[in-house]
Amino acid sequence: MNSAHERAIRFIYEKYSEPLSLADIANSAIVSRFHFCRTFKDAIGVTPGRYLSAIRIYQAKRMLLNTRMNVTDIAFAVGYNSLGSFSNHFTDSVGLAPGRFRRISQRGGIGLPRLRRASSVPDATVTGTIVFPQGYSVGQVYVGTFDTPIVQRRPAAAVIIKLPATASPCSFELTGVPHGTWFLRAVAVADDTDPEPWTRRTLLVGGAGPVTIAGDTVISAGIELRTRRPTDLPILLALPDLEPESADVTPAQPGPAAAQLLRSA
Repeated sequence: MNSAHERAIRFIYEKYSEPLSLADIANSAIVSRFHFCRTFKDAIGVTPGRYLSAIRIYQAKRMLLNTRMNVTDIAFAVGYNSLGSFSNHFTDSVGLAPGRFRRISQRGGIGLPRLRRASSVPDATVTGTIVFPQGYSVGQVYVGTFDTPIVQRRPAAAVIIKLPATASPCSFELTGVPHGTWFLRAVAVADDTDPEPWTRRTLLVGGAGPVTIAGDTVISAGIELRTRRPTDLPILLALPDLEPESADVTPAQPGPAAAQLLRSA
């Protein structure tokens, strides 16, 4: 990623609450609007406007979890001038209405999102492997197929892989993936293999695609997980708790992995 894109992303994070135009974002990158729009999408995967929209929903998620602001105030704080527009966009992106997302997250009750599957649509199976970065041990990984590079909306297919802490690479299988073009995305919460007890959990992400699925063939893909970068696309979907089942946490509260995932997604 070049410095122009990094400048633009920093500008979006700083000014997302304001009515930004494409020209404003391009000016922050110190490049022409037309050149910027083309190169930004090639590098990031989405247009600058779509990135801005995703950051607004991302920041709204954080405010819902970390503040006592009501939904209306949050809507205006992240740049919306209509509560209805904000609620519709949030629900479509996250999979839950803002108020429900806050309540369920506080109770640690988010489950595997409902799939976008229609029985009349032909489907296929996607298999592959997931490789973890050296120095991390992972308990569970979420893998899903999305119609955008952003982890948002209900996936076409999804699975949580439960694996031993030292297993890498590991295999995954997604069944019932409808024909079409999809982005494979994986998210995990990892422990550093350093045995010190104060080691902090880390969000790992990875992806592949776009992958076009047609016919009955099995598609194979490889995903390499890595630590999340500040310039990465945000995670908008309300993901399930990826806390290992053996962790000692109170059932009524999100585990440390879930809290970290929700707050840094």
